[in-house]
Amino acid sequence: MVKHRRFSDKPDSDILEEDIEHKTTKEILSEENPRELKSIILSGTKYAYIIAAVALLSGIFTPLTLDVDVDEVLFGMLSIFLGLAGGIVIFLGIKYQKFTTIMVCGGLGMMFLSLILIYQSTNNSLIN
Repeated sequence: MVKHRRFSDKPDSDILEEDIEHKTTKEILSEENPRELKSIILSGTKYAYIIAAVALLSGIFTPLTLDVDVDEVLFGMLSIFLGLAGGIVIFLGIKYQKFTTIMVCGGLGMMFLSLILIYQSTNNSLIN
């Protein structure tokens, strides 16, 4: 019958050599993999789809169908884009966990400002 060696049976010099080799391979892999062009393009298209969907939902075709002033429609679209930008800032703040509190508060502020602008455009003032 074959006797199996346990981890505790290894001499200390073997353990140290394996740890050093493992650490150096991690460092080499992290230096070799910069952010690739493909991942940048994929993340860019993700935001482009979101912006396009918000533009369509915010009423980009309203001036063509109901004879509404283009200025009012653009103001409404910009206020909705401000809310979208606030949502993206909150998402990025939570995802990367760097400056989380600042980014979440800034995103919520942008969304609240968007809400105020939307109420102002409908002549119902949220703040008197």
